[in-house]
Amino acid sequence: MRNVLLGFEFILAAVIIVVVLLQPSKADGIKGFITGNSETFFSKNKSRTKEAMLARVTVVSAILFAITTIALNIVK
Repeated sequence: MRNVLLGFEFILAAVIIVVVLLQPSKADGIKGFITGNSETFFSKNKSRTKEAMLARVTVVSAILFAITTIALNIVK
């Protein structure tokens, strides 16, 4: 059981690292503020964009990572 949880922990760690690296930086949003761009299709439909999906995957994998860490400490 411990080995399965440990393997799952390593997989989740890799997923979190990859997903965080794929997310765009917040500095990209400041460019539109400075240049004065109006609303675009993507700003109106933020919940359906790649950014939103990456944010959801990050949150879910972080929660699973925390649960797995707690389970590993209990199984000890």
